[in-house]
Amino acid sequence: MSDLAPAPAPPTGTRTPVASLSDFSVRMPDGPVLLPPVTARIHAGQVTALMGASGSGKTTLLRGLIGHLPAGATATGTLDVLGRSPHQLPAEDLRTLRRTAVAYVGQDPGSALDPRMTARRLVAELATDPSEESVLALLAECRLPVRTGIAGRRPTALSGGQQRRVALARALARAPEILLLDEPTAGLDPAVRDDIAHLLRHLATSRDLAVVLATHDPHLAETCADHTVRLTSRTPPSPRPRAAESIPEATGQEGLRGDGLAVHTIDAFFPGDRDRRPVLSDVAFTAAPGAATAVIGPSGSGKTTLLRVMAGLHPAHTGHLTLDGRPLAARVQRRTREQQRRIQLVPQNPLAALNPRHTVGQQLNRPLRLHADLPKSVRPERVTELLAQVDLPAEYADRYPAELSGGQRQRVSIARALAAGPDILLCDEVTSALDTDTALGIMDLLTRLRAEHRMTLVVVSHEHHLVARYTETVHLLENGRVTENGATTAVLFRQSRVDRPDQP
Repeated sequence: MSDLAPAPAPPTGTRTPVASLSDFSVRMPDGPVLLPPVTARIHAGQVTALMGASGSGKTTLLRGLIGHLPAGATATGTLDVLGRSPHQLPAEDLRTLRRTAVAYVGQDPGSALDPRMTARRLVAELATDPSEESVLALLAECRLPVRTGIAGRRPTALSGGQQRRVALARALARAPEILLLDEPTAGLDPAVRDDIAHLLRHLATSRDLAVVLATHDPHLAETCADHTVRLTSRTPPSPRPRAAESIPEATGQEGLRGDGLAVHTIDAFFPGDRDRRPVLSDVAFTAAPGAATAVIGPSGSGKTTLLRVMAGLHPAHTGHLTLDGRPLAARVQRRTREQQRRIQLVPQNPLAALNPRHTVGQQLNRPLRLHADLPKSVRPERVTELLAQVDLPAEYADRYPAELSGGQRQRVSIARALAAGPDILLCDEVTSALDTDTALGIMDLLTRLRAEHRMTLVVVSHEHHLVARYTETVHLLENGRVTENGATTAVLFRQSRVDRPDQP
């Protein structure tokens, strides 16, 4: 061995862990247990996967590692992160720990990226070395195609997978010792998931970085994790209603239609920006009354944008929308109150959509005030009914979003949409960050509600097994264009033959 060669790192078993937990638990006073007692050790150069059912405390554990527990929460047991207990640190010391040693990337990293800043500026803002060369190297390390000029694009011009990589580069810009990731592959297609898995494995090894990720994806854990910490939920599983049979379409109605829809990124935010790229191009879409329709396609193909166009939340488009044959305004603000009521969107990340300062009951009350002709005195009873419809007990009306599991928050988000009495429910990756049983429970719930209320269901998903089980028709989006639509089973069969041509 050369005298100049670095000494090899000692085996993991002989190295001091960068973080350790011993019977560490978190609960709300007189409320739910957010994290049952857990004991674990986290080492540099390794990927640690946190797995468990929705409600088992994976996100709470990650937030405990950065000292960001819900207000009023009580922690017991011991937690050591680089020789400190984050939840007990003074505010200034905690800020220093987060700036210099521990980086966190949440479930919806795109929402944390300033839409006015380019990828280059977003990374340089936090970098220990903000030079152009260093920033581009970070973006390239995170597998972003810097030669295509992606560093000069804003978040609205990036796909979901690209936004995650920018957020990752931004976290790595601080040169942390510990990297925390919450559901890093949620809502991504299988190819991008595999790319993220290999990237995390590379980062842990090349940077001697401790990577801790919360995930429901067993393939991700198998691909990149050195060891797995399994958390056990103390929340009883929600009942699993039987999936409803196919629902006949309503007669005399045309449903929701879009014709010639085209969207160019950034238009709504920066009308004068020259860097315009098509997100949707000449898209035709139909959701028949009472039908269950899926929108599938690779990450970045425009699925979420299409749903937001239908909901009136992405008005920068050309083409025509109609509802039962009548023109539907592009902007939700210009739609009639009745049209607003009839079309409701359930977003991918309910934690970002629910107000953390308001209780569940307060959040369900708002659409009741806007859309339901109910006296104030009977609204609490209606809130209880809405919670029962999504299989949540009445006492959840007094809880805050931070006190709920991912599956419970998703149910509250669905209940809030149902409060308006919609005819059309647009669901954007509502199962992407949920474990298998909870995801099936959510889809069974939507199917039952669709049957009871004769709703039209539009589902964006990468989970083809769920699409096959719960929808009747499908639209396949690729590069912003609908390349195929028709019966779900037929389209998915043809798609599987394209993806795996070697199969008979």
